[in-house]
Amino acid sequence: MTDEHTTSPDLQPRLELTPDQWRQRLSNEEYHVLREAGTEAPFVGEYTDTTTEGVYCCRACGAELFRSTHKFHSACGWPSFYAPLAEDRVRYLTDDSLPGRPRTEVRCARCDSHLGHVFAGEGFDTPTDLRYCINSICLNLEPADGPEPTHEVR
Repeated sequence: MTDEHTTSPDLQPRLELTPDQWRQRLSNEEYHVLREAGTEAPFVGEYTDTTTEGVYCCRACGAELFRSTHKFHSACGWPSFYAPLAEDRVRYLTDDSLPGRPRTEVRCARCDSHLGHVFAGEGFDTPTDLRYCINSICLNLEPADGPEPTHEVR
């Protein structure tokens, strides 16, 4: 993991839209979480307990972000993954919004949408000891046995 100060230039957002363009493409709730770094309520997201095989894509731009094989049950209330599909799919920012509890924000590298946070050292039995805590509303699941994904911006 790297933070905003060491992120490679290759990870800069490739899809830039105005706030009005994003509002046309996203529902109010999607806009709040993806573009304003909001958080959906725990245990209500569509993918919290999903075990369907496939690839999780950014709901805002369609970029492939996480594989279902890297998803695990953490009982935290949001979908949890132990690694992104590839490191160049996400970028990291320091989040000091909670006093005394710094966190690492996870964003889509393609469109710079907020996805959630990543936590280390929580003791989960995963290969990385990381928990990418991602809002369901930020994702679309492309099932492995489903139609070929289009990955178009809506």
